Amino acid sequence: MSVSAGTKSLVRARAANRCEYCHLHQSDSPLAVLHVEHIIPKKHGGSDDDENLALACIDCNLHKGPNLTGFDPESGKLTALFHPRRQVWTEHFDWVGLLIVGKTAVGRTTVAVFNMNSDDQLALRSGNELN
Repeated sequence: MSVSAGTKSLVRARAANRCEYCHLHQSDSPLAVLHVEHIIPKKHGGSDDDENLALACIDCNLHKGPNLTGFDPESGKLTALFHPRRQVWTEHFDWVGLLIVGKTAVGRTTVAVFNMNSDDQLALRSGNELN
């Protein structure tokens, strides 16, 4: 079963057309449509229920892939990734200029696994076109 058009619309509206991981707005991603993705991938038992779906930019979605965890760069411990339905973004992340900084193990791990501060991501956030 695939995600219905109505559910996709609900996910987009709930996220206000913004990536739920790096907060990139659809209008700042002119070359790629934000994806409705499974927070817990189907291969790990995730469902098509709207509570398991998030809006993600192509960079966050491709870096996340089927990952549920990663290694916290500070402690080296295996850590769960940010879950936008169960966790609050501002508790785990902060902005320092254009950079997204993890405030917790979950935040640091998610920033690292998703490569949230790549040159491409920074260019999109600054409004510069990518080469």
